[in-house]
Amino acid sequence: MESELALCCMSHSPLLHTADPGESVARAVADALREARAFTDAFDPELVVVFGPDHYQGFRYELMPPFCVGTAATAIGDYGTSAGDLEVPQALADDLIAHLLNADLDVAMSEKMVVDHGISQPLEILFGSSGARPVIPVFLNSVAEPLGPLRRVRRLGEAVGEWASRLDRRVLFVGSGGLSHDVPIPRLREATPEAAAYLVDKRRTPAEQQAREELIYQAGQSFARGESPLMDLNPDLDRALLTLFSKGDLTSFDTFGVEWLGEQGGSSIHEVRSWIAAHAALQTAGPYRTESSFYRPIPEWIIGFAVTTARTRGEGST
Repeated sequence: MESELALCCMSHSPLLHTADPGESVARAVADALREARAFTDAFDPELVVVFGPDHYQGFRYELMPPFCVGTAATAIGDYGTSAGDLEVPQALADDLIAHLLNADLDVAMSEKMVVDHGISQPLEILFGSSGARPVIPVFLNSVAEPLGPLRRVRRLGEAVGEWASRLDRRVLFVGSGGLSHDVPIPRLREATPEAAAYLVDKRRTPAEQQAREELIYQAGQSFARGESPLMDLNPDLDRALLTLFSKGDLTSFDTFGVEWLGEQGGSSIHEVRSWIAAHAALQTAGPYRTESSFYRPIPEWIIGFAVTTARTRGEGST
């Protein structure tokens, strides 16, 4: 038998648990997340493959791979998420790495992966904790320049889907990040020596991390008041991207230049890579159907916030 495959992609935000976007927006987001949880509960995955970025917490310029699969992983517990180990099935993670290498994809592996809210937040939203289900974390560099072409991300997703399709399990692909948003993180070649040290290998103390989280909160407040130098959100771009996903037109992303995408959607629009990989993985089983799609630009969170669920046609779809 072949595996049953499904997908849930969602934005994450360090401000999700702290900044108030207003009652109506908060209620709309809560409803969308509740619907996503109901979808994943009904699917009841036996394995979760989560594609997500990192924000210079686990991966630094000391060694920055484009892609990395974790054979063991720990969440650091930042921005309101909990610290703790992920339940990574090591033999399956090893097998996935071997499959990707045989598919001519040069992925790194980590026996000690550290993940931040970019991976742990959606897992906690969907399952209550990042260790609640067997999960294989797949890191996609979406922040640290230089970034490779999007066609490589799509191909990675396809290869993951090819591997998952033969497991004879219910496999959920989770894509975490995006959509349009600019973030107050310095670029390596433009950073002060002190800031560059954090990007390369310096670790923050608990007090420094707390100060960093307060800085991000204040940046969100300034952005919501229209007093920020950060790039505006781009709802038109976000909706265009969501349309491509709903149509299954993933090869169109191959034509998007990295520089162009950043100019249109901000420095962290590149987290859409996680969505591309997850949708490409699902599409290996054939055409898919988007079951739910939510979008709202939320200045208080400095993000175009989206949540989408999908599954292959013929599996519970009408």
